[in-house]
Amino acid sequence: MLLPRVEYARPSSVDEALRILREHDGARALAGGQTLINVMKARAAAPDVLVDLADLADLRTISIAGDRLELGAMVTNAQLCESDEVAVSRPILAEVAAQIADVQVRNRGTIGGNVCASDPTNHFPPLLVALGATMTIAGADGERTVSADEFFLGVYMTAAGPGELLTKLSVPPGKRDGFASVPIGKDGTCIVSAAASVNGKPRIVLGCVDAVPVLVRPSSAEPDAIREAVRGANLEPPTDVHASADYRRHLAEVLAIRAAAQAQGGR
Repeated sequence: MLLPRVEYARPSSVDEALRILREHDGARALAGGQTLINVMKARAAAPDVLVDLADLADLRTISIAGDRLELGAMVTNAQLCESDEVAVSRPILAEVAAQIADVQVRNRGTIGGNVCASDPTNHFPPLLVALGATMTIAGADGERTVSADEFFLGVYMTAAGPGELLTKLSVPPGKRDGFASVPIGKDGTCIVSAAASVNGKPRIVLGCVDAVPVLVRPSSAEPDAIREAVRGANLEPPTDVHASADYRRHLAEVLAIRAAAQAQGGR
C-alpha cells in the first residue's frame, strides 16, 4: 500500500529537529522507521511532516558516565549487540536486542524508536522498567528526565509529548538480569514477555498484558513468591488472535519465573 503524501525534513542538529517538531502540529520524529512506516502504510497514522533523525550523530553514541551506561536514542539494536560498553555494564540489553526480528531490522531499528512507539508487544519497554532506566527528553524549555516507570503512558503514548524528543537513555550497571518471552514466530513481537532484575530487591516487569509495562515486586526471587506477586497484580490482558486473556495470565506467571531464574544464573 502506498504511503499518504507527507513532507520530509532531515535536520542536522537536535535544536533544528525540535524547531521543526514545534512548528508543525502533525510532525513526527523518524528514527529507524521500523514501526512508524508500517503504521503509516496501515493508515493508522498520518503525520504531516516526517522529521528524519538519521543525521544526528550525537544521538548514536554509547558511553559510560560515572557508573551508568548512557545510550543515545538513535543507537541501533545492532550497536547494542556489538558494544563493549554494553557488554561490561548491562549485558542483558545486548541479549534482548539480538532477539528482535532479523538482521535488517536490527541494523535499522533504534532503542529510542522502540520505546517511543510504546507498543506493548515490543521487547525494550518492560526491560528498561525492570532495569530502572531513566529517559532524557528535550523540548522548548530544555531537558527533563523521567524514570522508565513514568515514561510509558499508553499504547503509542509516552511522556515525550508534542514538540519534544527523547535524546538519551541512562541505565545503571548490573549483571543479574533476565528476559523471557513467547513471540509470534521465531523472530516476531511478543505475545507475552517478562523482564527481571535481581540486583537488590527483585523487580519483575510484564509486557503485553496491559497497555503499559506492569511492574510487580515479589518478596523474593523464588517461584512461589513471583507467582503470588503476578497473581496479585490482577492482570486483565487482552484477548486476540494470538492468545486468550487466560492464556496470557498463565504465560505471565511462567515467563516471570523463567526471567527471574535467568537473572539468578539458572539459564
